[in-house]
Amino acid sequence: MDALDRVVKPKTKRAKRFLEKREPKLNENTKNAMLIKGGNANLTVTEVLKDIYAVKKPFAVLYKRKNITRPFEDQTSLEFFSKKSDCSLFLFGSHNKKRPNNLIIGRMFDYHVLDMIELGVEKFVSLKDIKNSKCPEGTKPMLIFAGDVFDVNEEYRRLKSLLIDFFRGPTVPNIRLAGLEYVLHFTAVDGKIYMRSYKVLLKKSGCKIPRIELEEMGPSLDLVMRRTHLASDDLYKLSLKQPKGLKPKKKKNISHDVFGTTYGRIHMQKQDLSKLQTRKMKGLKKRPAEKSAEDGGPTPKKSKSA
Repeated sequence: MDALDRVVKPKTKRAKRFLEKREPKLNENTKNAMLIKGGNANLTVTEVLKDIYAVKKPFAVLYKRKNITRPFEDQTSLEFFSKKSDCSLFLFGSHNKKRPNNLIIGRMFDYHVLDMIELGVEKFVSLKDIKNSKCPEGTKPMLIFAGDVFDVNEEYRRLKSLLIDFFRGPTVPNIRLAGLEYVLHFTAVDGKIYMRSYKVLLKKSGCKIPRIELEEMGPSLDLVMRRTHLASDDLYKLSLKQPKGLKPKKKKNISHDVFGTTYGRIHMQKQDLSKLQTRKMKGLKKRPAEKSAEDGGPTPKKSKSA
């Protein structure tokens, strides 16, 4: 049995809090990513991992030591590190003669590898090379994908989903205009994927809506897709399954029109309108003759006129 699976009952309060943090929840925690350097990683791959770590902080863990492993052949070490650091995303960097400047991006499901895509770095511009002001740590980026291949090809569609998972950051209930200051742009053209990052500058425009300019910030990557390891349709569908507690309950007898107006339908028993209490008015008051006629009694005699 694995050493991380032997914990049955915590002995300290700290261990109890640690286990409660990792328990399954209806609303998941923000996904963390681990960045691992292979046994033969060169300077380019190391700088790429450092820059991606700077973009992902504080939801990332950077392993500085080299780890001799081959994810496409043996995934046990990745699964061990995932369970140890509680990370469901990973980025592995390596370099060799057959596959130079190699990156493997992937995600886990139940601490097992779900999807894994190998990318080659053809051109790299680091954060240090672009002398501009940077966004503060932990800024949530806006993700833009350009290219029809992201919607047509299954491998590129899965890569798009993987990149969204990797860079999306925490889920926020509200957004303010000044917080929209970081853009990650992915373009797929002619078998290559271009990753660019920009800082959003809000300029004066003479009206309430500011004028927007984009300033390249780095890192900048030119990538090419190599090998892929995709989950089966059944396993992928199982990983997307949501608990019943998150599914909204269906509200009966409520409908909406085109303009968003809500209409409700009320079901009532049949009412006897003759016994309905209305506003009393002297003009509507019944005379004694009408009352006796309804009761079936004798008609009262008319008083003789003088």
